Amino acid sequence: MWIAVDAMGGDQAPATVVAGACRAAIEDGTSVLLVGQTERIEAELSRLDGKLPRDRIEIVHADQVVAMEESAAATLRRKRGSSIRRAVELVHEGRARALVTAGNTGAAVVAAKVVIGTVPGVDRPALAAVIPNAVARTVLLDVGANVDTRPAQLREFAVMGHAYAQEVLGVKHPRIGLLSIGEEEGKGSDLTREVFQVLQETGLEFVGNVEGGDVFSGRADVVVCDGFVGNAVLKSAEALADLATRMLAKEVRASWRTRLGYALARPAIDRFRMGTDYAEYGAAPLLGLAGGCFIAHGRSNPRAIQSAVRRAVEFVQAGVHLKIRDRLAALHSEEERVLGHPA
Repeated sequence: MWIAVDAMGGDQAPATVVAGACRAAIEDGTSVLLVGQTERIEAELSRLDGKLPRDRIEIVHADQVVAMEESAAATLRRKRGSSIRRAVELVHEGRARALVTAGNTGAAVVAAKVVIGTVPGVDRPALAAVIPNAVARTVLLDVGANVDTRPAQLREFAVMGHAYAQEVLGVKHPRIGLLSIGEEEGKGSDLTREVFQVLQETGLEFVGNVEGGDVFSGRADVVVCDGFVGNAVLKSAEALADLATRMLAKEVRASWRTRLGYALARPAIDRFRMGTDYAEYGAAPLLGLAGGCFIAHGRSNPRAIQSAVRRAVEFVQAGVHLKIRDRLAALHSEEERVLGHPA
C-alpha cells in the first residue's frame, strides 16, 4: 500500500514533511511516495539516518508549489504541475491508495474533488475532524470544506461521519447529533430545523440537536454542521487546548511547591497533553471521495505527519469510501421505495 505525501505542503516543508513520512516508513512499515521537487527532497533525505528503507520511500517529481495564500480555483488551472495536484493524480491513477498534504486546504479540496471525484450519492465531500471528548472521541464534520450547505448535503455528512466513526474509530452504533443553539427541535436556523427533520428519516441513531458543549461531552459520536461553524468550533477547541497547556506550564513554574507537584503529577499531565494534541490525530479526512485524502495542519511537525499517514492507512484498510458509497446507495434506494421516485 503506497501513500502519496505532498512533500512541499506545510509551513516547514519539505523538512518536517519528509521527516514525518520517513518515520512512517521506518516505524510503521508504510510505503510512501514523496511528491515534490526532487532536489529538495533528496537533500532532506540525506540529512536523515542513512538506514532509511529506500524500498519503501520513492520520490515523484513535481516542479510547482502551491502557496498557502493562493486561490484554490486559480492554482488548479495555473499549476497543473504542482505537488498537491500530482499527489491527487497518483490516487486517481491507482499508484497511491490515499494522499496526505499539509498544504493549501482549498487547493487540496478542489483538486481532489475534480481529479479523484466523489463516490455516487455524494454531492460535496466534507472534512471530518476527530476531537477528544470526556468519554472517547467525536467526529465533527464539516470543518471547512463547505461554507454554504443544503439539508441533503448535511444528511450526506451524517452518513459519512457514521461510516468513519464505525469503521475507523470502532464505534458499533454511532450516535449522530446536529449542532445547534439549543437541544429543542425548534431551535436553530431555518437550515438546522429542516435538517433535523431530514436526519430523523435516515435510519441512523439520531439523538437530535446538540449544543457546543456536547461536542466534548460524549453525548454524540458524530456531530454534523456546515463548514463555517465546524471550522470555528475546531479552531477554538485547538486554541483552548493550547492555552490550557501553556497556562498550566506557567503556573507549575511559579514556586518550588508547584514544581514539586508537577513532578508528581507529570504522567497524568502528559496524558492530558497527548489527548489534546493535534499531532496525535494527524489530519482530517476529506470524506466522500472515491479515494483517501487527508489534510493536515500547515504547522504540522514530523509526528503529526506520521500520524496523518497512519490515519490514511487505517482509512484504506477499512475501505471507508466504499462503505460510504454502499450506505448512501442503500439510503437512496429506501427513499425511492417509499416515495416511488428518487428524493
